[in-house]
Amino acid sequence: MPRPFERLPLHQLAERPADHPFFSTPERRVRVFTPALGETTASVRILGAGPPLLLIHGLMTTGYSWREVLAPLAERYTLLVPDLIGAGRSLSPGCPLPPEAVADWLAALLEAMGVPNTVAIGNSMGGYLGLWLALRRPDLLRRLLIMHAPGLPEPRLRLLGWALRLPGARGLLRALVQRDAERWVWRNVHYWDETKKSREELREYAAPLCTEAGLEGFLAQLRDMMSFAGTLRLQAALRALPSGPAVPLRLLYARRDPMVPPAMGPRLQALLPGTALDWAEEGGHFLHVDRPALFLRLALPFLEAEPKGAAPGAAPPPLG
Repeated sequence: MPRPFERLPLHQLAERPADHPFFSTPERRVRVFTPALGETTASVRILGAGPPLLLIHGLMTTGYSWREVLAPLAERYTLLVPDLIGAGRSLSPGCPLPPEAVADWLAALLEAMGVPNTVAIGNSMGGYLGLWLALRRPDLLRRLLIMHAPGLPEPRLRLLGWALRLPGARGLLRALVQRDAERWVWRNVHYWDETKKSREELREYAAPLCTEAGLEGFLAQLRDMMSFAGTLRLQAALRALPSGPAVPLRLLYARRDPMVPPAMGPRLQALLPGTALDWAEEGGHFLHVDRPALFLRLALPFLEAEPKGAAPGAAPPPLG
């Protein structure tokens, strides 16, 4: 294995990663309506048996991000693995995508699928959106694991917002991405173990960036979901709740992460009374890819715990 985060030359990447069930799992197209985003269609993979578990991926990835842990998790749960609106096969509605609107979209997706409540894991931007969902619709979540998530104001988010508003900035970014979308993904997705990358992964993440709708969705996520103003609103919402969200939460961060500063974990924990913070000493931003066995060891005890007096897990969702 190369040194942590040491990128392999593009030509040395394997064609495919280890066997996984993502592409062999049928895709379900789910119609979702929200007042802010209108009528949209979500791409969702569903596999496994047991109580529901929602897996929320991060920026510039898709539900494919969870490939390494789908099989073991599906032995315990019915997995709901959507592509977020504006990502992958869930096409952008062509309008702004603020985090509150996307959290409401996730809530509407669960309702459209007949899932009254679920356990959830959110990685990176998915953890940020999961926290918004916990604030806006706590009735839909039994517990939430937040992994390597941004979420509070950072100077780099303010700089990103300014940069995207400069004349010609969107056109320049469009050109940089679409000149070679697979190379863009190769440069901007970082693993502790870079041998986990494959040409299959590059094709999966690059494909939507090569279309106008997919690129517009990516730009909207950068501009709207991950905005400095959005993180300020989340910080204010958390400070307004003296006892924290009504959903049991757990934080999981890597000690070394080139994508989200590890200090974000303690900052969020300070605003979430009673929430534990676990650290991964090895593994990076995508712990579920880098170190799937470690991810499962850290995640499952929290996911499978139930509050006192609760039933030992919900029945499998009807899912139509």
